Amino acid sequence: MNFTPLGKRVLVKRLEEENTTSSGIIIPDNAKEKPSQGEVVATSSQVSDLKCGDKVVFGKYSGNEVSLEGEKYLVIEVDDIFGIIG
Repeated sequence: MNFTPLGKRVLVKRLEEENTTSSGIIIPDNAKEKPSQGEVVATSSQVSDLKCGDKVVFGKYSGNEVSLEGEKYLVIEVDDIFGIIG
């Protein structure tokens, strides 16, 4: 895939959440909230503090969903990213 975000944006792939609770109850897909964590897949040239592979936390309603090569991603403004995990 060849996609470069413009401005101060990054392309993020959401990290999927567990399908079961700690007590073993299976959560159906339509009842799950969208995860607010993801992995940075691409960055614009204006973004210096994030790199591909970084795991990040972002706002629940942040970004715009795009579909590239059959996969769903989010294009997120850097200001909507709260921090890097780990």
